[in-house]
This record gives sequence, structure tokens and C-alpha cells, in this order.
Amino acid sequence: MTSWGEVFTTIYMETREMSFEAKRLWKLALGPVLMLMGCAALAAGGETNQLNMSPGATPVSQSVYHLHMIILWICTIIGIGVFGVMLYSIIYHRKSRGFTPATFHESTKVEIAWTVVPFLILISMAVPATSTLLDIYDFEDAELDILVTGYQWKWKYEYLNENGENVSFFSNLRTPQSEIYNAEEKGEHYLLEVDEPLVIPADTKVRFLVTANDVIHSWWVPHLGVKKDAIPGFINEAWTRTSEEGIYRGQCAELCGKDHGFMPIVVNVVSKEEYSGWLGEKQAEAAEIKQLMAQTFTMDELMERGKAVYQRNCAACHGANGEGGLGNAIAGSPVATGDLAGHLDIGINGVAGTSMQAFGGQINDVEMAAVITYQRNAFGNNMGDMVQPIDVFNHKKG
Repeated sequence: MTSWGEVFTTIYMETREMSFEAKRLWKLALGPVLMLMGCAALAAGGETNQLNMSPGATPVSQSVYHLHMIILWICTIIGIGVFGVMLYSIIYHRKSRGFTPATFHESTKVEIAWTVVPFLILISMAVPATSTLLDIYDFEDAELDILVTGYQWKWKYEYLNENGENVSFFSNLRTPQSEIYNAEEKGEHYLLEVDEPLVIPADTKVRFLVTANDVIHSWWVPHLGVKKDAIPGFINEAWTRTSEEGIYRGQCAELCGKDHGFMPIVVNVVSKEEYSGWLGEKQAEAAEIKQLMAQTFTMDELMERGKAVYQRNCAACHGANGEGGLGNAIAGSPVATGDLAGHLDIGINGVAGTSMQAFGGQINDVEMAAVITYQRNAFGNNMGDMVQPIDVFNHKKG
């Protein structure tokens, strides 16, 4: 079998005998042909060289992949045919060989051909494309509904339950700051790891209701065949079903601000039995939080919890050491060293017209009490104030 190298060598040797003008025309025609040939070769080995789409792990993602391959091959064949005819004409029918242009006005057969052939090609692409689109937008008969809400810069997942006992949590970037700032070697899943992955059962049709709290985001998990814009005030639907258990990673695919690249998505597909156990644990955690609401914490307990909450939710804007950045500094801040009620109000309700979000609906009352306590006593502030969960609850109630 003749190799690609031998083909290109033969072409090169033949071009050496051409005139300068012929060589120039040859190169103009050969470039697109070689590009199309290269695309075809890459498409055939996409899984190896990672330059092609992935088939994914769901029927929809695999349908999209096959549709992509069909259209790619159609375009490749058309390109080779069109540029091949051009190339042949340029080389063998050039003026230097004594050819003169043909003179004719019309050809009914040619006009019919260039109308019918493109029509048939478009139909051959439209049929599988329409079938795939119908599958993508088939949201009926979902067995599990999950509300996905984008925040700057994290995701909130809420498992909607008919009895009203919803399970919800935030999913934050877990990559440590030391890796981001090159103080440590980057891990295998750098910027693609989270503290709380989304967990869904295998062989189950899961519907995602995608929205946003602040700016436009986009929830994108390629291997699950899902990409939906998260728009404040709107709910977009998507769905997935896969029988392949495993971890699937994605990212926000819409530029959403300073830390756009720091809001990854991790979906853990597990067996139905394992999912039931995980859901039970989450429900137990929610019940435990309710019990903690009535508990009185020591300063050390609040500071320990508060540091974890601060690093997860506040450090991106206010700095790991409270030095400030996108947001104001916490160290020596008139807010953190001023009136406690005012500090609580800003933490719960945010500041309108600024990047300071309202965290009252993002973290629970125990976490809010802990992080306010931490801010007022860390970074050299040393106010000595302690905030208990009941204080946060009472402030919300007014």
C-alpha cells in the first residue's frame, strides 16, 4: 500500500518541472486539498490523538458524534472532488499547453445536476440531524429532576423531591491555591476537581433545570452530551441517561467574570443502590444541620468552621489572607471591625450594585455564624465577637 509520504513525494517531484506561474496555482489549489485530507485522517483516529470529538457515554452524545462524523466525511468528499477538479483543470488545461476556454451559454443537464445533487446532500444531512435534535429535546418521562444554578463562581445542585424534602448543596473548586499560584506541582485534575460532585444514578433519565443567580453561565459536561446556558430569570432544560458508571468532568462554558476558569463540574454516575445510600446520607446531613442550628459553639469551633467557609466562598475576592483583591480587604476592614449587625447584614444580603453577593441563601446559618466570627477575629482584627446560628436566624427574621 502506498504511504502518504510517498504520495506527497511524488506530487513534489512533479511540481519541480512546472513553470513559476503553474507552481503558484498548484500551491493555491493543493493547500485546501491537503487540509481536507488531514482532517479525514485525524477524524479516523480521534480517540488516539484527541483532536476529534469524543463519542461520550450517553446515547445523545454518541448520536451527536456520529452526526459529526457523517457531515465531516460528506464535506471531505465534496472538498476533495471540487478541489480535485480545480487542480486537474489548472494543471492539464492551462493556457501554456495550448488550451482555449470553452464557449457555451447554458446546459440544462448541468443546471439540473447542480440543483438536485446539493438538495440530496442536504437531505442526507438533515434526516439524521433532525432525529438527533428530537432526542436532545425529549425531556418527557424523567425519573429525577435536578435544579442547577450557576453562581460566581460555583454551582448549586438541588434534587427536587415531590414531598418537598429537597437535597441541595454547593459545588466549589477544590484545587488548592498553592497549585494555582505554582507553589506546588499541579495535580492530575487541576482546576477540574470539586469538593461536592453531582451524583446521579446509572440507567436513569435525569432532567436538569439550568438557571443562574447572577450572570450568564453555561453548564457543560461533554461526555454526558449536555451543554446548556444558565441565564438569570430563565430555566433551560437538558437531560442525560448513561449506563456507564464513572466520573465525568466539565466546566462553565460561558465567560462569567474573574474566576470563570475556576468553576468546574464533576458528575459521579453510580449504581442505583449506591445512589440511594448517598441520598440517605445527604438527608441525614440536612437533619444534622437543623440540630446544629440550636447549638451554641465555642470560639475555637466557630473559627475552625469559619476558616473553611472563608476559603471556599470568600478568598477568591477578599484574598486568602484577607488582603483584598477583587473585593475589599477584610484585614482592618471597617465592616469587620465595626458594627456587628451591619457586618451580618452585608454577609446575608450582600451590597447592591457591587460584586458582593448575598450569601444568606448560599450558606446555612451555622456557616454564616462561623464565617462572620472568623472575619471579625482573623487577619489581626481580634474583635472578640462570637456569632451563633440563632443570631443569624434572628437577624434574617428581623
